[in-house]
Amino acid sequence: MSSFYELGLSKSVSESIKLMGFEEATPIQEKAIPIALSGGDLIGQAHTGTGKTAAFGIPMVERFSRQQDTIQGLIITPTRELAVQVAEEMNRIGQVKGIHTLPVYGGQDINRQIRALKKKPHIIVGTPGRLMDHMKRKTIRLNELTMVVLDEADEMLNMGFIEDIEEILQQVPEERQTLLFSATISKPIQELARRFLKNPEFIAIKAKEVTVPSIDQSYVEVQEKQKFEVLSTFLDIQSPDLAIVFGRTKRRVDELYEALSKRGYSAEGIHGDLTQSKRESVLRQFKEGIIEVLVATDVAARGLDISGVTHVYNFDIPQDPESYVHRIGRTGRAGKKGEAITFVTPREMNHLRLIERITKHKISRRPIPTIKEVIEGQQRLAVEKLLKVVEEGGFEHYRRLAEDLLIEQDAATLVAAALRMITKEPDRTPVQLTEERPLRSKKAESFQPRMRKPYKDNRGKIEGKKRGEFKGHRRGKKRPSI
Repeated sequence: MSSFYELGLSKSVSESIKLMGFEEATPIQEKAIPIALSGGDLIGQAHTGTGKTAAFGIPMVERFSRQQDTIQGLIITPTRELAVQVAEEMNRIGQVKGIHTLPVYGGQDINRQIRALKKKPHIIVGTPGRLMDHMKRKTIRLNELTMVVLDEADEMLNMGFIEDIEEILQQVPEERQTLLFSATISKPIQELARRFLKNPEFIAIKAKEVTVPSIDQSYVEVQEKQKFEVLSTFLDIQSPDLAIVFGRTKRRVDELYEALSKRGYSAEGIHGDLTQSKRESVLRQFKEGIIEVLVATDVAARGLDISGVTHVYNFDIPQDPESYVHRIGRTGRAGKKGEAITFVTPREMNHLRLIERITKHKISRRPIPTIKEVIEGQQRLAVEKLLKVVEEGGFEHYRRLAEDLLIEQDAATLVAAALRMITKEPDRTPVQLTEERPLRSKKAESFQPRMRKPYKDNRGKIEGKKRGEFKGHRRGKKRPSI
């Protein structure tokens, strides 16, 4: 990896990068930034967690003018969460130079966004539906746009946004720079690039660089009815600082976080049925460590960039290899160690082998932990808590009381009693989850990225569905406003 200072960046951008704590460029940044700075179109094959936001964000901020009060750059993302995350990072990159980025997305009051647009942001990050709403209202004008970024293009195609993206790109200036980033380069992605990019350079981060050695990947073969007890066991043994548990459906997420709460874990869930204010509240509490376990669907967790996630538990095996890589990429960030454990029913083993072949990574098998290991794990945690109190100090008012107790009892007995008191005993409060059908396995040779159609539930929120799962789906329905 090369240093950012070798890329010939301006003083203001270099200062922002230093404030962000960046020192060395990641592989995607090292390859993409020089091409983007030269003004050329680019196709970058890279997954979430590889540093691709800075790969396009640094050149955008570098090339844009603070004095120009029109929209100079547009970044299109598949989800509202990703739009917010990208905008936050873009504002950090532009903080010294004074380049301002505004996110626009469905679920937020459009009038509030219109007021913010009057402050003349230099860059817009938006989801396709809300971008088109603004363009039709003429509250966003892109006639002086010089750079467009399509972020997670494969996911936008999977969610059925291809027509919206085409319409947006047809309404922006032809003389522009276009950067496309995608985890996979399928035929629809290639066709999109052929139509809207000019002689693009192609760069790719290989699978072995994507799955990253900093994530310890393993699986547990477990019956569907045993899954929750096994999850509780892992949480008790590993005591993760922050953990994300992935469920396949909204119902699964609701049942899981309620069951975890019954067992005394600090848990919440996010999926497409939540209001935007509720989602933001849950994510804020998770970032601050108030919530220790976040239960989420794939769509709801797409684009989350939360540092400090130590464990990912795939309660339900993901639908496809791309989803697997996106899920486990929530941990092991910034070179820190992370752990990803996938629960696999016996009938889903072929699906796991498919994920291994596509990601080119052997996922190790691990046994189901025993009750003895649970108790030992909780005892270890209790000892750590006690030693932390000793290290932090502030217990002088208790010393006299301790000395009095030592007259009647020996030290070992008192410490043992204290440890027993603070050790969390395994909770076996009865819970009941609705069983999910196992995934039907696919053959690796015939694997292609899924092209999912979005749908609106009765609250108007988006949640990806397998084809045919939503009864009453018809072509020609109004596009989602995400």
